[in-house]
Amino acid sequence: METNKRILYRVGLDAIILMCVGLPILLFFVWGDPYKRGFFCDDESLMHPFKDSTIKSWMLYVIGLLIPIGVMLLVEILQSRHNERISNGNSTSRRYVFMDYEIPDWMLEAYKKIGIFGFGVLVTQLTTDIAKYSIGRLRPHFFAVCQPIMPDGTTCASFLNQNKYIMDFHCKGVGSTERMLKEARLSFPSGHSSFSFFTMVYLAMYLQSRMTWQGSKLLRHFLQFCFIMVAWYTALSRVSDYKHHWSDVLAGTVIGSLLAIVVANYVSDLFSNKKNCKTYALPQTVQDVTQTT
Repeated sequence: METNKRILYRVGLDAIILMCVGLPILLFFVWGDPYKRGFFCDDESLMHPFKDSTIKSWMLYVIGLLIPIGVMLLVEILQSRHNERISNGNSTSRRYVFMDYEIPDWMLEAYKKIGIFGFGVLVTQLTTDIAKYSIGRLRPHFFAVCQPIMPDGTTCASFLNQNKYIMDFHCKGVGSTERMLKEARLSFPSGHSSFSFFTMVYLAMYLQSRMTWQGSKLLRHFLQFCFIMVAWYTALSRVSDYKHHWSDVLAGTVIGSLLAIVVANYVSDLFSNKKNCKTYALPQTVQDVTQTT
């Protein structure tokens, strides 16, 4: 049985680890300065108009965080009740008591699953931010937001700036905020894509491991398909909204999906039972066959 001190130590250590991963994300957001990349004035990929996002940031976080956490809580509660019915209340699992309160099994499992999910979300965001600020790719609406002006006072409308790679410029930015000017240089990779694909792919893998229902085998796969389509639509909207180039979205999709697979298989215990299955080696030589018979 775990003591109060031991439980506080474990929770505190988890919180410190999450803060260590989350702090650089905050520093990037507040003080990060993207790499200043130049452009060609006749680059048509940067001439798109500025549009509001179809999937706004608050919608992304509500969908990507509340839905997986809610599903995990529901599944763990139902799974715990199912296990209690099977064992007739005679559970042999390790008990945890905190301040004379026995922590139920579903709460322990939910804490572990949601904690690892949160760790994966932060790792995905940090991985994306490192790439964004290191590369500084310009968004498709860069010209509309920045309205660049050269040191001699000319703009891209001048023939003097045609067919020339321009590094020395500043943004006039009429109608644009400082945040918009900064975001205009953070195109690669797509943060919406990496975040949505991590959360939804991880949730699909969680359901594959933890959701069991005898009513219909297709229900689990239908839910998995729906969650993946949410991520797919989110990623596609970034191209149609001129927030990202298609390659930005592809890179974000790969990052989010890959990290979801890595975290689910090698950080969490979702598939630990399959990994620990006993395997038997086949005999390699005739002598080995003789010895085993």
